[in-house]
Amino acid sequence: MTATESKSSKTLSPKELARIETVAKAAAQLFDKAGYHETSLMDISSAASLSKGAIYYYFSSKHEILLYILNSYMDELLDGLDEELGRHPDSLSKLKAVLSRHMLTFSSHDASARILLKYANNLPAAELGEIVRKQKQYARVLADILADNAGGRLNDKQIKAASYIVFGMYNSIINWHRPDGPMPLSELTDFCCELFLNGWNSMTAKKHKSSS
Repeated sequence: MTATESKSSKTLSPKELARIETVAKAAAQLFDKAGYHETSLMDISSAASLSKGAIYYYFSSKHEILLYILNSYMDELLDGLDEELGRHPDSLSKLKAVLSRHMLTFSSHDASARILLKYANNLPAAELGEIVRKQKQYARVLADILADNAGGRLNDKQIKAASYIVFGMYNSIINWHRPDGPMPLSELTDFCCELFLNGWNSMTAKKHKSSS
Protein backbone atom coordinates (compact mmCIF):
# COMPACT_ATOMS: atom_id res chain seq x y z
CA MET A 1 0.00 0.00 0.00
CA THR A 2 1.46 3.34 -1.05
CA ALA A 3 1.35 6.64 0.77
CA THR A 4 -1.52 8.03 -1.24
CA GLU A 5 -3.42 4.76 -0.91
CA SER A 6 -2.97 4.48 2.86
CA LYS A 7 -4.27 8.03 3.25
CA SER A 8 -6.79 8.79 0.52
CA SER A 9 -5.40 11.45 -1.82
CA LYS A 10 -8.74 13.25 -1.51
CA THR A 11 -8.01 13.93 2.17
CA LEU A 12 -4.43 15.10 1.65
CA SER A 13 -3.84 18.83 1.74
CA PRO A 14 -1.48 20.54 -0.71
CA LYS A 15 1.01 20.82 2.16
CA GLU A 16 0.83 17.07 2.81
CA LEU A 17 1.20 16.23 -0.88
CA ALA A 18 4.23 18.53 -1.01
CA ARG A 19 5.73 16.70 1.98
CA ILE A 20 5.27 13.34 0.27
CA GLU A 21 7.05 14.66 -2.81
CA THR A 22 9.81 16.13 -0.65
CA VAL A 23 10.40 12.76 0.99
CA ALA A 24 10.30 10.94 -2.36
CA LYS A 25 12.71 13.39 -4.00
CA ALA A 26 15.17 13.25 -1.10
CA ALA A 27 15.01 9.46 -0.99
CA ALA A 28 15.46 9.15 -4.75
CA GLN A 29 18.63 11.23 -4.64
CA LEU A 30 20.01 9.19 -1.74
CA PHE A 31 19.11 5.82 -3.26
CA ASP A 32 20.75 6.90 -6.49
CA LYS A 33 23.97 8.29 -5.02
CA ALA A 34 24.50 6.23 -1.85
CA GLY A 35 22.56 3.06 -2.69
CA TYR A 36 19.19 1.73 -1.59
CA HIS A 37 20.53 -0.63 1.07
CA GLU A 38 23.01 1.93 2.38
CA THR A 39 20.34 4.60 2.89
CA SER A 40 18.48 4.66 6.21
CA LEU A 41 15.23 6.35 7.12
CA MET A 42 17.30 8.65 9.30
CA ASP A 43 19.28 9.68 6.21
CA ILE A 44 16.04 10.41 4.36
CA SER A 45 14.68 12.29 7.37
CA SER A 46 17.76 14.50 7.44
CA ALA A 47 17.80 15.12 3.68
CA ALA A 48 14.09 15.95 3.62
CA SER A 49 14.33 18.15 6.75
CA LEU A 50 11.47 16.20 8.32
CA SER A 51 11.31 14.11 11.46
CA LYS A 52 11.19 10.33 11.20
CA GLY A 53 7.71 10.56 12.70
CA ALA A 54 6.60 12.81 9.86
CA ILE A 55 7.96 10.34 7.33
CA TYR A 56 6.24 7.41 9.06
CA TYR A 57 2.97 9.34 8.87
CA TYR A 58 3.07 8.90 5.08
CA PHE A 59 5.28 5.84 4.55
CA SER A 60 5.40 2.72 6.70
CA SER A 61 8.81 1.57 5.46
CA LYS A 62 11.73 2.30 3.16
CA HIS A 63 10.45 -0.08 0.52
CA GLU A 64 7.13 1.79 0.48
CA ILE A 65 9.06 4.95 -0.40
CA LEU A 66 10.83 3.02 -3.15
CA LEU A 67 7.48 1.79 -4.47
CA TYR A 68 6.10 5.32 -4.48
CA ILE A 69 9.13 6.61 -6.43
CA LEU A 70 8.90 3.85 -9.03
CA ASN A 71 5.13 4.09 -9.41
CA SER A 72 5.42 7.85 -9.89
CA TYR A 73 8.11 7.42 -12.52
CA MET A 74 6.20 4.80 -14.49
CA ASP A 75 3.10 6.98 -14.34
CA GLU A 76 5.15 9.85 -15.80
CA LEU A 77 6.06 7.60 -18.72
CA LEU A 78 2.53 6.31 -19.30
CA ASP A 79 0.22 9.22 -18.50
CA GLY A 80 -0.98 10.93 -21.65
CA LEU A 81 1.17 8.71 -23.89
CA ASP A 82 -1.70 7.27 -25.95
CA GLU A 83 -3.20 10.70 -26.48
CA GLU A 84 0.13 12.15 -27.58
CA LEU A 85 0.84 9.32 -30.00
CA GLY A 86 -2.68 9.64 -31.39
CA ARG A 87 -1.71 13.04 -32.75
CA HIS A 88 0.91 11.46 -35.03
CA PRO A 89 -0.25 10.16 -38.42
CA ASP A 90 2.08 7.21 -39.02
CA SER A 91 4.25 4.64 -37.26
CA LEU A 92 7.53 6.39 -38.06
CA SER A 93 6.48 9.69 -36.51
CA LYS A 94 5.04 7.79 -33.53
CA LEU A 95 8.33 5.96 -33.08
CA LYS A 96 10.32 9.19 -33.09
CA ALA A 97 7.81 10.78 -30.71
CA VAL A 98 7.84 7.96 -28.15
CA LEU A 99 11.64 7.79 -28.13
CA SER A 100 12.00 11.55 -27.75
CA ARG A 101 9.39 11.55 -24.97
CA HIS A 102 11.12 8.64 -23.26
CA MET A 103 14.46 10.40 -23.21
CA LEU A 104 13.00 13.70 -21.99
CA THR A 105 11.19 11.94 -19.13
CA PHE A 106 14.23 9.80 -18.41
CA SER A 107 16.56 12.79 -18.20
CA SER A 108 14.21 14.96 -16.11
CA HIS A 109 13.73 12.11 -13.60
CA ASP A 110 17.22 10.65 -13.86
CA ALA A 111 17.51 9.49 -10.26
CA SER A 112 14.16 7.68 -10.39
CA ALA A 113 15.08 6.16 -13.75
CA ARG A 114 18.35 4.74 -12.46
CA ILE A 115 16.64 3.46 -9.30
CA LEU A 116 14.12 1.59 -11.43
CA LEU A 117 16.91 -0.15 -13.30
CA LYS A 118 18.99 -0.94 -10.20
CA TYR A 119 16.67 -1.45 -7.23
CA ALA A 120 13.17 -2.48 -8.35
CA ASN A 121 13.92 -6.09 -7.42
CA ASN A 122 14.18 -5.04 -3.77
CA LEU A 123 10.40 -4.66 -3.64
CA PRO A 124 8.24 -7.47 -2.26
CA ALA A 125 6.90 -9.72 -5.02
CA ALA A 126 3.36 -8.35 -5.10
CA GLU A 127 4.52 -4.75 -5.27
CA LEU A 128 7.22 -5.54 -7.82
CA GLY A 129 4.48 -7.12 -9.94
CA GLU A 130 2.69 -3.77 -10.03
CA ILE A 131 5.79 -2.07 -11.45
CA VAL A 132 6.50 -4.90 -13.91
CA ARG A 133 2.91 -4.66 -15.20
CA LYS A 134 3.43 -0.99 -16.00
CA GLN A 135 6.80 -1.71 -17.60
CA LYS A 136 5.22 -4.33 -19.86
CA GLN A 137 2.41 -1.94 -20.74
CA TYR A 138 4.96 0.69 -21.70
CA ALA A 139 7.12 -1.76 -23.69
CA ARG A 140 4.01 -2.94 -25.52
CA VAL A 141 3.44 0.57 -26.84
CA LEU A 142 6.84 0.60 -28.53
CA ALA A 143 6.46 -3.00 -29.75
CA ASP A 144 3.09 -2.19 -31.35
CA ILE A 145 4.60 0.80 -33.16
CA LEU A 146 7.50 -1.31 -34.41
CA ALA A 147 5.15 -4.09 -35.52
CA ASP A 148 3.02 -1.60 -37.42
CA ASN A 149 6.08 -0.13 -39.09
CA ALA A 150 7.50 -3.57 -39.98
CA GLY A 151 4.25 -4.49 -41.70
CA GLY A 152 4.49 -8.20 -40.91
CA ARG A 153 8.08 -8.55 -42.15
CA LEU A 154 9.37 -9.44 -38.67
CA ASN A 155 7.95 -11.99 -36.24
CA ASP A 156 6.81 -11.31 -32.67
CA LYS A 157 10.11 -12.47 -31.15
CA GLN A 158 12.08 -10.10 -33.36
CA ILE A 159 9.75 -7.20 -32.60
CA LYS A 160 10.01 -7.82 -28.85
CA ALA A 161 13.80 -8.09 -29.05
CA ALA A 162 13.99 -4.85 -31.04
CA SER A 163 11.88 -2.99 -28.48
CA TYR A 164 14.14 -4.06 -25.62
CA ILE A 165 17.26 -3.21 -27.64
CA VAL A 166 15.93 0.29 -28.29
CA PHE A 167 15.04 0.95 -24.66
CA GLY A 168 18.39 -0.50 -23.56
CA MET A 169 20.24 1.87 -25.87
CA TYR A 170 18.30 4.91 -24.66
CA ASN A 171 18.41 3.93 -20.99
CA SER A 172 22.18 3.56 -21.08
CA ILE A 173 22.59 7.22 -22.05
CA ILE A 174 21.64 8.46 -18.60
CA ASN A 175 24.61 6.61 -17.08
CA TRP A 176 27.28 8.45 -19.06
CA HIS A 177 25.83 11.57 -20.68
CA ARG A 178 26.98 14.86 -19.16
CA PRO A 179 24.66 17.87 -19.50
CA ASP A 180 27.73 20.07 -19.97
CA GLY A 181 29.29 17.72 -22.53
CA PRO A 182 29.85 18.42 -26.24
CA MET A 183 26.55 16.90 -27.44
CA PRO A 184 23.24 18.23 -26.04
CA LEU A 185 20.75 15.57 -24.95
CA SER A 186 18.27 16.50 -27.70
CA GLU A 187 20.95 16.04 -30.36
CA LEU A 188 22.07 12.75 -28.83
CA THR A 189 18.47 11.52 -28.73
CA ASP A 190 18.03 12.25 -32.44
CA PHE A 191 21.38 10.62 -33.21
CA CYS A 192 20.37 7.41 -31.42
CA CYS A 193 17.05 7.38 -33.25
CA GLU A 194 18.75 7.67 -36.64
CA LEU A 195 21.31 5.04 -35.64
CA PHE A 196 18.53 2.61 -34.79
CA LEU A 197 16.41 3.47 -37.81
CA ASN A 198 19.25 2.87 -40.26
CA GLY A 199 19.70 -0.65 -38.92
CA TRP A 200 15.94 -1.18 -38.57
CA ASN A 201 15.20 -0.10 -42.15
CA SER A 202 17.99 -2.32 -43.44
CA MET A 203 16.62 -5.33 -41.55
CA THR A 204 13.00 -4.87 -42.62
CA ALA A 205 14.07 -4.24 -46.22
CA LYS A 206 16.05 -7.49 -46.28
CA LYS A 207 13.11 -9.42 -44.84
CA HIS A 208 10.83 -7.90 -47.47
CA LYS A 209 13.25 -8.78 -50.26
CA SER A 210 13.72 -12.37 -49.09
CA SER A 211 9.97 -12.94 -48.88
CA SER A 212 9.30 -11.53 -52.35
